[in-house]
Amino acid sequence: MLKAAIIILMLALVASLGSGFYYLMMDQGDKTKRRTFHSLGARLTLALALMGLIVYGVATGKLGHRNPWDGGPIPISGPEPGSQ
Repeated sequence: MLKAAIIILMLALVASLGSGFYYLMMDQGDKTKRRTFHSLGARLTLALALMGLIVYGVATGKLGHRNPWDGGPIPISGPEPGSQ
């Protein structure tokens, strides 16, 4: 459930970035329209929520890392050298 929330927040960030670009192009510097500024505020809020969710996941152990190099050496299968 935590990973799904992270993915949803990431998609919302991309959508907010797209809407900010759209408003920037449509308003063309109009001082009375503040839609680009509001989009930036929404994107900042989403980014903070995403960071908080990731910190929570790592702190509680629900998110971790499983890298191939963290497992240690892989044992070699087959006959040992010199056993013949």
